[in-house]
Amino acid sequence: MGVISDLNFETGIAGLSPIQALAWGFRLGERGTHTSRTIMLKELSDLLEAVPGEVSRKDYADAIMEANCLGKRTAATRKLSLQRLSELYGLDGRVILFRVLRDLWGRFETSRPLLALLLALARDPLLRATTRAVVGTPYGHEFARQPMKDALSDAVGERLSEATLDKVIRNASSSWTQSGHLRGRGRKTRRCVVATPAATAYALLLGFAVGQRGRLLFETPWTVVLDAGPDELIDAAVDAKQLGLLNLKQSGSMIDVSFPTILTEKERELLHGTHREAS
Repeated sequence: MGVISDLNFETGIAGLSPIQALAWGFRLGERGTHTSRTIMLKELSDLLEAVPGEVSRKDYADAIMEANCLGKRTAATRKLSLQRLSELYGLDGRVILFRVLRDLWGRFETSRPLLALLLALARDPLLRATTRAVVGTPYGHEFARQPMKDALSDAVGERLSEATLDKVIRNASSSWTQSGHLRGRGRKTRRCVVATPAATAYALLLGFAVGQRGRLLFETPWTVVLDAGPDELIDAAVDAKQLGLLNLKQSGSMIDVSFPTILTEKERELLHGTHREAS
């Protein structure tokens, strides 16, 4: 398992200005899509296959509502699927984290489950609250529902009823199964996922977006879900560099990561608002 001493996603996200959080695609608050849906990996895959390339938010909406690329029976279910996918992923090229996912999605198929999970974590506070319960379960051990329920209760207080909490637990457990961290149907066991270069680059970008730099980039909540320690992740980042996904410089214990290739000039300028990009 990765380092789990600090899994506070919220502090980093809260440190962004509202404009930066909106542009990147982060979402705070107590509400989350997992009261009614999972990360919807199959639906996202079907949508991105149906609408390839750089397109507008309207094109995604038309693919779901008009072309019915998700195969939903009624207009109401199509509309709800569009709403939930938009909540989880943005579905807008102006949202930086979605635009980068869209780019990586077409080139790195085996990384798709982790890419989807990472972006969903950035956008769904309820899913974020379940992270420690999952990554803290030893590999091969049965996943227990109670730690997840306790974590959710701590995050939302008494806002959710028992029935809704149970639904969030079922949906979140399914999401972590879709991402590869759990396996099984009724009784789930913990699995170790593979920190692919593309997923590693994306996790590092998430940490970079909220202001982490240097070696600390390899010890964020985003990298913890990759089930790899900092040294393993540095190796994966070296592979990501060879694929042109990031720049990586090492000198002794010092390490510097930047993203000149997957971020546009305008997006890099946005970083300069509160976080100076390493040179």
